Amino acid sequence: MAASAAPVLLGLRDAEMRGSSEGPQDGTWAVNKMGGIPDSLPAVPAPRPACGRCGAAMAHVVQVYCPLEGSPYHRLLHVFACVHSDCVGQPCSWKVFRSQVLQIQEECGQDSQAKPKEENNFAVKDWCEGAEDWGDNNESTLTPWITRDLLDSKVGDNFNVEEDIECMSQLQELSLDEALSDCHTVPAGGHVLPSSSVPVFQPYYINVVDEEDYINFVDTNHAQKLLQEYRQREGVELEFLLAQSIIFDNGEKYEKAVSKSNDKIFYKFMKRISACREQILRYSWNGQPLFITCPSSDATEIPSCSNCGSCRVFEFQLMPALVSMLKNTLLDISVDFGTILIYTCQKSCWPPNHQNPMEEFCVIQEDPDQMLFK
Repeated sequence: MAASAAPVLLGLRDAEMRGSSEGPQDGTWAVNKMGGIPDSLPAVPAPRPACGRCGAAMAHVVQVYCPLEGSPYHRLLHVFACVHSDCVGQPCSWKVFRSQVLQIQEECGQDSQAKPKEENNFAVKDWCEGAEDWGDNNESTLTPWITRDLLDSKVGDNFNVEEDIECMSQLQELSLDEALSDCHTVPAGGHVLPSSSVPVFQPYYINVVDEEDYINFVDTNHAQKLLQEYRQREGVELEFLLAQSIIFDNGEKYEKAVSKSNDKIFYKFMKRISACREQILRYSWNGQPLFITCPSSDATEIPSCSNCGSCRVFEFQLMPALVSMLKNTLLDISVDFGTILIYTCQKSCWPPNHQNPMEEFCVIQEDPDQMLFK
């Protein structure tokens, strides 16, 4: 299948995850979510990276459970960002990690714990079948992320008030030495970060829809309206620029055409997402990214996998609607971006007995006007 024909799945923010801000919940590594604490696969600890610029603990932005078709591995991707304002837009302020574990290995580990296996029910035979909806107090109908290459499993509500109170009382009794023993080793840069220092965004489930279901509902009027607002802010005659042909046959013409190209790419971006403006994530393994501005060299020259040397392919991207949804009820923290493009190893390599998350590659494109997405 040609890369341009790869199906596109749209991630949407769903119900709030209760009781998951304090720490990972058992059996939730197959959950797709934004914010919260990153979950870990069996035998593979969750990444706890530090910002490559300032060294601060990075906030968890999204967790995507995405086993590839025909692969024997469970597969989990985590994206992190630095919330310091000075690091916004810097390449080292965003990181993505891939974790994997053999399905058979995970099943064998659960054989000795019959009840957890029965409760979590992550057996391979159930992956491609319909799973039960997530429940909440509002009795709303929620659909788990189970389509094509991006699969989910049954998710229960692990929230328990008594357990939380007991946990808090135990935390209050910790001594300084015990607290220091609860630090996480960071794979990048050698930093060691205590879990208490990690900023946390309010966690929400991520639901999915197929972009094809929205194609007939493209709101071109909305795209034109946003384009007009962009023109008024930037003071550019976009109608004239969009009517011009753009040629990239040498460096000089490229420089003259940059502003024209950015406007055309921005309009294409807005038109494409106008059918589903609330999308926070676009997933299309080995597909084509949707650029918000003219791609720079780092977006076109993707480095090969640092482990096996294979080329990396586009897998998914974070969308501007996500920016205003990343909140913390206690801290004033945030991130800012246009779109974050995630590229992963084409072979999805994983050496035998490997037990550490592998860092992949991401490209940051700044938002030409974040106000248009609020």
